[in-house]
Amino acid sequence: MTENDRCAKVEQYIGEIKGGLRPAMKITVIGMVHSNPKSFAVTLLCDPVDANKDVGLLLTVNFSDKSITRNARIGGKWGREEKNIPYFPFTAGDTFKMELLCEHQQIRVLVDGRQFCDFTHRIQALNLVKALQITGDIKLTKVA
Repeated sequence: MTENDRCAKVEQYIGEIKGGLRPAMKITVIGMVHSNPKSFAVTLLCDPVDANKDVGLLLTVNFSDKSITRNARIGGKWGREEKNIPYFPFTAGDTFKMELLCEHQQIRVLVDGRQFCDFTHRIQALNLVKALQITGDIKLTKVA
């Protein structure tokens, strides 16, 4: 067993959204939560190289307080956090499927096929959202 096998590896994924985000587009993330997770984040970025640029959606899953926070950053300023959730859908060691459905007014988030929450677009020019970033205590199986 190597040192890496004992330490939980933090997953880091970044992928281009060709042509930018647009209505009717669906992003699917399938993965497995680590056995002792702290958090993971799914981020829709305007610039995958410059992390200080605008963020269309930052969705942070926190296991310690079983919260899921959504926010966006426009012009270098973070907006108001949205925290209301109907239930906490993630379990340590379990697989999950998260779908981000881009609609005209919002991003609809489904977890394991169930409607979970909506996030109203704060960046009006959706095509400026050009990358998907996933980080944290999960092992990705598929991103499409």
